[in-house]
Amino acid sequence: MEIDFLNSVPSLKIKQLMSRPVTLFTGQWADMPLEKLAPLVKEMGYDGVELACWGDHFDVDAANAKYIKEKWELLADHGLQCFAISNHLVGQAVCDNIDDRHKAILSPAIWGDGKPEGVRRRAAKQLIKTAKVGRKFFDAKPGEKKGAAFTVNGFTGSSIWHSLYAFPPTTMKYWQAGFDDFAKRFGPIMDAFDGVNANFGLEVHPTEIAFDIASAQQALKALKNHKRFGFNYDPSHLGYQGVDYVKFIRDLGSRIFHVHMKDVWWDHGNGDVGVFGGHTGFGDARRFWDFRSVGRGDINFEEIIVALNDVGYEGPLSVEWEDIRMDRVQGATESAAYCHQIDFGKSDVAFDAAFDKENQ
Repeated sequence: MEIDFLNSVPSLKIKQLMSRPVTLFTGQWADMPLEKLAPLVKEMGYDGVELACWGDHFDVDAANAKYIKEKWELLADHGLQCFAISNHLVGQAVCDNIDDRHKAILSPAIWGDGKPEGVRRRAAKQLIKTAKVGRKFFDAKPGEKKGAAFTVNGFTGSSIWHSLYAFPPTTMKYWQAGFDDFAKRFGPIMDAFDGVNANFGLEVHPTEIAFDIASAQQALKALKNHKRFGFNYDPSHLGYQGVDYVKFIRDLGSRIFHVHMKDVWWDHGNGDVGVFGGHTGFGDARRFWDFRSVGRGDINFEEIIVALNDVGYEGPLSVEWEDIRMDRVQGATESAAYCHQIDFGKSDVAFDAAFDKENQ
């Protein structure tokens, strides 16, 4: 029998307020205008949003002073905060080998004539613009100090992801060229981010330059540990690979700028499909792994919260909700409640300190 201890102890209802804000990443909800999504986000139990730079949620090209003011007013009307913006779709095109799939996720202005190098360069400029507009957006945040650091989350793409399996035989030199290409493209972007006191949080993820601990460390090395390059931590993309997602926090905690709460299960298929997915769609019962509503998968979020506390992470817990088997409103609602319940503030006193006579 599972006990809802949080609501069974009155003092804990107050104590939970000291923990991290729980936000919703709006990327998977871009089919809804923010004007309609915002009241739903509040109703589902969230403290705020991580705004996606697609749909009408945060339009980088339209974000003048009036637009920004109205965006904050809309959020305030529904009691919502915002701690980060995300531009994954544009970031994906910066280092990728461009093909027709990218046309579906990029604006006509960035896609242009579709010639790969032009697409990559325009995407890089747009990512820089995202940081500059983000500076104006967060400077206009009610009650916040102007100039404070903020985070843009996103992807990088990768020129070497296709060589993952190392056949035809692939040399370390070949892979290093991919990291060099990443550094050539993202170095100037990170310099521009530094100019507006913005951090970039790469969501470590298959198809990106970093998809596990080793490649994340290599990406940092390629950028000479640029202080503006870090991670949007998401355990769901690590767990099913067999990567120790708690160790990621402990090894790279100082570089975690933002956190996604996203769940996944693995080893649940019928044996037909392995970790590479077998060219099957999400929700196919044969799959080895699939994303699940937060708390319904195999990720141990208790260990994640402990590790985040140990490394001093104080930012939001942002739910990236994906579960093809489940109604999204039901799932996102229970995910917000789950995150509020499992999070807890770090103790500022040793539990055995009272044994010392000087503390009595």
